Amino acid sequence: QVQLVESGGGLVQPGESLRLSCAASGSIYIINLMGWYRQAPGKQRELVATMSTSGRTNYAESVEGRFTISRVNARNTVYLEMNSLKPEDTAVYYCNAELFSGPDRGTYWGQGTQVTVSS
Repeated sequence: QVQLVESGGGLVQPGESLRLSCAASGSIYIINLMGWYRQAPGKQRELVATMSTSGRTNYAESVEGRFTISRVNARNTVYLEMNSLKPEDTAVYYCNAELFSGPDRGTYWGQGTQVTVSS
């Protein structure tokens, strides 16, 4: 059994910052890719940022230069530092991990954490 638990969401004003954290636990052999997705009301879930085990990153164009993803592989943890937040960043943010649990490869999701940017 694998679990991803997110924390760090909240309500902030435009221009402020937030840091999201996600820790994976359970029967994990290796995590290939960890990242963050978000889903705003009435919209499809979209990629925010991902990071491979080797440190290669991929960002959505809308967050490039404002958000930074990082990982601590030894702790199976991924972070998302969000700066200069905008109202359009408001969404439920989901942690995602592509990993091997024993011999089985799978994609796992956290329960989501709400980020609201509003004045």
